Amino acid sequence: MIKIFVCFFLSISIFAEEGTLKIGAVFPMTGPIATFGQESVNGIKLALEKINAKGIKGKKIELIVEDNKGEAIDSANATRKLIEIDNVLAILGSVASSNTLASAPVAQSKKVPLVTPASTNEKVTTMGDYISRVCFTDNFQGKVMAKFARNTLKAERAALLIDNSSDYSKGLAEVFQREFIALGGKIVGGDDLVYQQRDVEFRTLLRKIKRANPQVVFVPGYYSEVGPILNQARQVGIDIPFLGGDGWDSPNLQELAGAGVKNTFISSHFAPDDKDTMVQNFVKLYKERYEEEPGAMAALGYDSIILMADALGRVKDPTNREELKNAINSTKDLLGVTGRISIDENRNAVKSAVVLEYLPGGRHFKEKISP
Repeated sequence: MIKIFVCFFLSISIFAEEGTLKIGAVFPMTGPIATFGQESVNGIKLALEKINAKGIKGKKIELIVEDNKGEAIDSANATRKLIEIDNVLAILGSVASSNTLASAPVAQSKKVPLVTPASTNEKVTTMGDYISRVCFTDNFQGKVMAKFARNTLKAERAALLIDNSSDYSKGLAEVFQREFIALGGKIVGGDDLVYQQRDVEFRTLLRKIKRANPQVVFVPGYYSEVGPILNQARQVGIDIPFLGGDGWDSPNLQELAGAGVKNTFISSHFAPDDKDTMVQNFVKLYKERYEEEPGAMAALGYDSIILMADALGRVKDPTNREELKNAINSTKDLLGVTGRISIDENRNAVKSAVVLEYLPGGRHFKEKISP
């Protein structure tokens, strides 16, 4: 009888008292990459207005947001709290691969579906069948930027400047290096061009890069460090193109980099100046609500809850986590702001990437590269 009562209680608690489905969200709402979390949650909430206006099987989604402060230990603790105390049906998050790699084993062990909007490290979805993502992987965006460096910019020599405290940065650098060399390029400057998250002084590393005489510099980091790196690079006389990944894509980058943002290019998931009707409608709604232009994290947050709602709409029992997991993993050709989303056999999204060029006036669409 006790066992039956517990199962009944858990089933009921997945529905909030108001008759809503509880979805957890783990994002950095404070800390060094806070704009990523804030944008992601903004995008999720914007989509939820549309989703909840229609409802899912007569229910609405209740979002419970936990702040991981951009830290792995806080990510794991927040995930555990959402599952064990709030008893959420599923979880969205996070946006930094190191944080999601801390959350994923917790969700997998509890058999709770976790969908990351933006964690691109290859290892994330290897944590188990309850872990999936709506973004492309570092294997893809590393190849995109290596090809852009060699084929579009015609660079023969590249230097790498890596955040050694970040799984995202190390994984993306590895792919870029491998692909750039395969395309006939050469990596210069040595293996000790590394920094740590929250570092603020980069001139010594940048002077070493300058002496190595590369034609491009690839910095697969987050905007909080990349901004000062770009600013200081121009100060020491490095005027060549700097390249990066989606970790740059924050409204704060230009504020931190100043004029140093000129002649830089990144791979990302979304271009706000894309002429696609769905993109422009999203940009319009986002600007009206939040009074700023959306970045990639906002678009991916929007798409993550769209995917979750689509999967919930296809299950027989919206409180059954296993059914929901299977529905998420069978998603095909779902139209999102960041493109058509299909989840492959490894629970990764198959989709195109865009290359954006940063100019002092903002970031602009340069080209789109398909898988």
